[in-house]
Amino acid sequence: MLSYRHSFHAGNFADVLKHIVQMLIIESLQQKDKGFYYLDTHAGVGHYRLFGNEAEKTGEYKEGIGRLWDQTEMPEEVARYVALIKKLNYGGKSLRYYAGSPLIAAHLLRPQDRALLTELHPADFPLLRNNFKEFDNVTTKRDNGFQQIKATLPPKERRGLILIDPPYELKEDYDLVVKAIEEGVKRFATGIYAIWYPVVLRQQAKRIVKGLENTGIRKILQIEMAVRPDSDQRGMTASGMIVVNPPWQLEAQMKKILPYLTKTLVPEGTGSWKVEWITPE
Repeated sequence: MLSYRHSFHAGNFADVLKHIVQMLIIESLQQKDKGFYYLDTHAGVGHYRLFGNEAEKTGEYKEGIGRLWDQTEMPEEVARYVALIKKLNYGGKSLRYYAGSPLIAAHLLRPQDRALLTELHPADFPLLRNNFKEFDNVTTKRDNGFQQIKATLPPKERRGLILIDPPYELKEDYDLVVKAIEEGVKRFATGIYAIWYPVVLRQQAKRIVKGLENTGIRKILQIEMAVRPDSDQRGMTASGMIVVNPPWQLEAQMKKILPYLTKTLVPEGTGSWKVEWITPE
């Protein structure tokens, strides 16, 4: 338990998809002047060195953000995401750092917005706390992020994004995310909830979809990108984001972006994508 370290996987194809969706949701919340609340339930450390031992060991970022780094023609939404990562690399001359979801959020937040970042890993939390000590509207906490859904919702702002991104080391994580959504919607029905999920075994990902269908919650959108067909062999073949109460434009944005991402990140031609409603409005 608690052995997963995101530093081995930072900047991979799954991160690219997750962070573009995250960015688009935050941008939609910023269309109103009123502040919003951002909760990151499994924050990690928030900032990763791609020249570190962990990232270099797997090299996954080379087939993720690495394939977008020098592209000159891309959808405007993807260009904004790449520009954000380049900003964190001191102008983007070389790709040395990657932002986790907490850092992406922190750089997008306005003064009237606030964030809570939670992380339970004993080695990662001190790094997380140190990385965000200079952000006035960001709080870090060593805790089980699922508990913070109960503890902090509804937020005083009555607007917000809850990003749920567990490591899925434990099989029960697939059920816990469904329970977390149920708990959250009960407390904060108008909040936006975004679940990241891996596809290692398709049946496990289907558990989340089936579980959410059984809740009776409406307006749930599934966004997924695969780098190769489903397999019973070891390794992640696809990943996705499930969004409850997605911004109205997100479906169309992702249908425009995903053909480009699939072609660029999976030049071998083995990739695929989908954007579909688990439950409509």
